[in-house]
Amino acid sequence: MTATPPLNRRPLASRGTYLARAAADWLLRRKATPDLISLAGVGFAAAAALALYGAPDWPWLWLAAAILIQLRLAANLLDGLVAVEGGRGSALGPLWNEAPDRIEDTLILVGFGLAVGAYALGLWAAVAALFCAYVRVLGGALGQPQSFAGPMAKQHRMAAITAGCAIAFVEALAGGGWGLARLVLWAVALGTAFTAARRLRIVAAGLRAAA
Repeated sequence: MTATPPLNRRPLASRGTYLARAAADWLLRRKATPDLISLAGVGFAAAAALALYGAPDWPWLWLAAAILIQLRLAANLLDGLVAVEGGRGSALGPLWNEAPDRIEDTLILVGFGLAVGAYALGLWAAVAALFCAYVRVLGGALGQPQSFAGPMAKQHRMAAITAGCAIAFVEALAGGGWGLARLVLWAVALGTAFTAARRLRIVAAGLRAAA
């Protein structure tokens, strides 16, 4: 990842926490590169998808998937801290900043859909997430500040899916299906589609104002 202009950097309150700063300092002392941290995020997402694949048969894997999803988000946070605050951005940083995120979202959303018996819905949620990110980057390409508006931006999607994993774990222990967990996926899919539409309106308004 490379140093990103403030207007095109996702605003995260967690970036300023003591734990995040301490973790970034630890990685900097060990000469970790932001690109390698981004790659680790893909690894966590792939492991989460594998955990979700096995979760219907081994319920404890729901909790493992929830932890791995949070580790994916931690990697997404720390690559930026190491790149920008740590001054270790690279020429390929913009690619590492975007491409891994799209892979990670797809793995987790499709994996969750498969795990709760709603594979098609998981695919639609992944497509919505891809389009939502595309609209953000498109706005930047058109000279507008990239919009990270919600209500279902990346961090919100992953928070919802993490909660969905916890709900599915409880449902599995109760001996039922995954009805509530599917509702979470519906909320993610519909909320992400709404977020993409909202970002389109923001880009359109910016272009009209600049005309």
